[in-house]
Amino acid sequence: MKKEMTVAKAIVECLKLQGIDKVFSVPGESFLPLIDAFYDEPAIDFISTRHEGGASFMAEGYAKASLKPGVVMATRGVGAANLSIGIHTAYQDSTPMIIFLGQVHRKFLGREGFQEVVLDQWLAPITKWAVELRDAERTPEIIQRAIRTAISGRPGPVVISLPEDILIETAEMVFGPPPKRPKPSISLSDIHQFEQILSKSKRPVIIAGGGIKWSESEDKLQSFAEKYSLPVITAFRRHDVFLNNHPLYAGHLSLATNKNVLDTIQQSDCVIVLGSRLSEVTTQDYSIIKSTQKLIHVDIANDVIGKIFQPELGIVADLKEALIQLNTINVMPTWKEWALERCKAYQESSGLKILANDVINKHVIDILMNTLPKESIITNDAGNFAGWLHSFYKFNSKKTYIGPTSGAMGYGLPAAIGAKIARPNQVVVSLSGDGGFMMTVQELETAVRCRVPVIALVFNNQMYGTIRMHQEIHFPKRVIGTDLGEVSFKDLALSMGAKGYRVTTKEEFENSLQEALKENQLPSVIEIMTDPNQISVNKTIEQLRI
Repeated sequence: MKKEMTVAKAIVECLKLQGIDKVFSVPGESFLPLIDAFYDEPAIDFISTRHEGGASFMAEGYAKASLKPGVVMATRGVGAANLSIGIHTAYQDSTPMIIFLGQVHRKFLGREGFQEVVLDQWLAPITKWAVELRDAERTPEIIQRAIRTAISGRPGPVVISLPEDILIETAEMVFGPPPKRPKPSISLSDIHQFEQILSKSKRPVIIAGGGIKWSESEDKLQSFAEKYSLPVITAFRRHDVFLNNHPLYAGHLSLATNKNVLDTIQQSDCVIVLGSRLSEVTTQDYSIIKSTQKLIHVDIANDVIGKIFQPELGIVADLKEALIQLNTINVMPTWKEWALERCKAYQESSGLKILANDVINKHVIDILMNTLPKESIITNDAGNFAGWLHSFYKFNSKKTYIGPTSGAMGYGLPAAIGAKIARPNQVVVSLSGDGGFMMTVQELETAVRCRVPVIALVFNNQMYGTIRMHQEIHFPKRVIGTDLGEVSFKDLALSMGAKGYRVTTKEEFENSLQEALKENQLPSVIEIMTDPNQISVNKTIEQLRI
């Protein structure tokens, strides 16, 4: 397809061809022609946010919920700096994102112009590709290549720097067909070797990661695990790739992973990794896979395989395609009893046994599990409050959890807004601490203005709890920098036009949640006053000091 048009309109046309219908941004003068080009395109919603960091988290959460690339735009060096936290999150979380950044006029490049940063060089280490658009007629080529790069192999973010003067240039644009995600299959020799290794195993286990979600192969994973009686452990913050109530679910690898889950890995003689980069947290500081174990690593990205642990068998393939083929191997499992035993061990350690005097955090998780619709989406911020979520909440439906493996603070609320925009018919609940929530609380106004009825839970203990925990472990009683002031998040929510609640008991929380679930226009904030002494799921501050 050939058309004569401006660079700005060509960029919009590339996004439209790709089926992208949402763009998140804080408007900037350096890319005004691009903003104006969206004015004439009703198929794409331009969502203006309060901060570039919030915009990037929204785009990242939207991408995870929609399985489409998230698109975010910001101006020059200052805007790029603000949204770089979302770029880093997308990079570590393997989330496809397209980032358009305004740049100074080409005549000013290299002169330290107003807000000038060499964007493509600066952001290259945390992107799959960073490029500056310099020739108008190459616009479709560059943009469509960027989209293909973002969605191919291990998904991730790409950055396109846009000098402000190029956006108004006109050229004959040649558009190719919209890029599609490649889905390489598994070879016959790999299938045969997989069969040989598994047939000689006595205690195999699967570690399932985000590649399962991006390949939409949750059902194929379940069929594979069931056919060969394989226990499944999920990677860090990938809980929902396998049903947590399934008799073969053996837990998840996280911060402070339960000993019973680690025992399953340690007892295994064959570890089958499906779609995980084997991050520091998933591998417990790169320690849980031993040279005495057979390792099979299946991933769509070649550079992930063998990056940390050298596998007996490394397979480059799309997870859905691989699992379809691996479901045909001829192996008779001899480890059924062991698999069920490991599942039982996980269940015994993760049951939510509620006592009347338990901290409110625990009651909140219990109420969420018993109240929320089955397909509700949970997002979370970084912080110790997430320990209760990870320990006790059961994700019993696929594509219902969105959490940052990068551990970024301020993620929960804007990611929830992005997820709700992507899937408006599902309940979306974010969990944040008071520290993280304040970092992006301004996006509450975005949710009010755009009528995005997310439910934001804020666990308020007036401190940076995770850092305080480490502080008390390493420097007991020497508290500095971790105490925070008093903020009424209920009143803050009300001042922005949202619904606001403040609760101190489980009964108050349950009533507030029921009210929030009835709201279909406005976001709701439920401020949960928590005990600052209960610093984590298992420890108080006094116990840490011993």
